[in-house]
Amino acid sequence: MKLIFATNNQHKVDEIQAAIGHELEVMSLKQAGIDIDIPEPHDTLEANASEKSQTIHRLTGQHCFSEDTGLEVEALNGEPGVKSARYAGEDKAFDKNIEKLLGKLGDSANRKAQFRTVISLIWEGKEWLFEGICEGTITRQPVGSSGFGYDPVFTPTGSNRTFAEMSMAEKNAISHRKKAAEKLVLFLQNQVTKAR
Repeated sequence: MKLIFATNNQHKVDEIQAAIGHELEVMSLKQAGIDIDIPEPHDTLEANASEKSQTIHRLTGQHCFSEDTGLEVEALNGEPGVKSARYAGEDKAFDKNIEKLLGKLGDSANRKAQFRTVISLIWEGKEWLFEGICEGTITRQPVGSSGFGYDPVFTPTGSNRTFAEMSMAEKNAISHRKKAAEKLVLFLQNQVTKAR
């Protein structure tokens, strides 16, 4: 059985494939021969994830899933949230996004934040949503050089290092995406077992 992941990020595809096992083949959009840029026009992560998976399902009729992720900062009423990638503009420049975030937070004592991922799966024509959350705090300046996005300013709860100071394996063990993916994998494994 094949499952299309509405992304061209091969790292994400490999990560999900490793977690699911080999009874299902996870394919990127490119591997599925799909070359489109799906808009994310909505004001919730759920609606954007849903838009992407519904679009691919309409095109292919196959099992597929997508995800949308945002950083939600308590003192900024949940900003940047659904606009995380384009917070400082359409060019998706993360150094500018971080600069804007730290500028808006200023000297605020409340640095609480969370990363939230929502996965939308279309399986046998029906949609299922899975959520993963990683809580933490925002640092006063960027620290570390690995990872991407807001990783240099996000310290997960229980750690004294930012995501950008961790190895990929350390980050993946506790990340929001991993938590959402685990729920997706559990669901898919149950479906595969039922189909046997």
